[in-house]
Amino acid sequence: MGVSKISALRGNAMRTPGQGSEGPKYALTSDEDAADFWGFAHEAEGLFTPLPEEEGARRVHLVGCLPQGGLLKSLDHVGSRRAMAGNAWFGILDADAATMGSYFVNEVTVVDVQHSARGAGRVDLAMTLWCEDALPGSEGVWELSRTGRLNRPGRWHERAPEDRRAWLSVALASREYHRQGAPDAAPGRVFTLDGRHVVDIDSFFCALGEAINGPGGYFGWNLDALDDCLRGGWGAAPPFTLHWRSSAGARARLVERVPTRGGEASLFDLLLEIFEERGVDVVLR
Repeated sequence: MGVSKISALRGNAMRTPGQGSEGPKYALTSDEDAADFWGFAHEAEGLFTPLPEEEGARRVHLVGCLPQGGLLKSLDHVGSRRAMAGNAWFGILDADAATMGSYFVNEVTVVDVQHSARGAGRVDLAMTLWCEDALPGSEGVWELSRTGRLNRPGRWHERAPEDRRAWLSVALASREYHRQGAPDAAPGRVFTLDGRHVVDIDSFFCALGEAINGPGGYFGWNLDALDDCLRGGWGAAPPFTLHWRSSAGARARLVERVPTRGGEASLFDLLLEIFEERGVDVVLR
């Protein structure tokens, strides 16, 4: 893209998404300066698709981007080292352009820029970056939230088993958005964990997050994180009661042996031990 076209883009740099059109799904902001906003984009193809050579490497195609700040400056230098805009926060937006969650991305470098069919002043950018946290399968989970379809229990077990880790990663990244600063549930609360679809540790945490914080909710995604959540500030703090329905099936499946301070135990028994130590009364049903 020539210098004259870049200059034309600068004249439109501070435009915001127009009313009446499909809103942007993504936003970029410099990691070094929160006031250095890099722009909106309608799509970010490739963000959740690791390149085969390295898992964290991504080639992302921003569609309908309104580049600003440090990102706009890098457009003048495509093909050189100065095309690297730097590190940034890659925000995921809801239908009202509010940030649901974000990913830290390293070494954002523009490698190609073209005018976009999305409208005047917009461009389609190809960029390379590094991001290990945007797991494959996450994009569909974000879209459920964005479109208001994360509105009933059980959505997580409708997805492929290999996407459960992605579900948990989105639940973690969007926890503040969904909770909106709500305090922990009052002590003594009774929660019900639906164990019918608990077949492994990831599905257990999907079910537990939903039991404590509702559809798409987060309450840990590994044993250390569970212990942290049980200290308060994540939706519930002990003492509380957890009614674990269909627990016999979960006991039969969570049989992996894991080390404990006293030797080793099944994963199911270790979960019960963690709950007991933190003051949670688990009722098996």
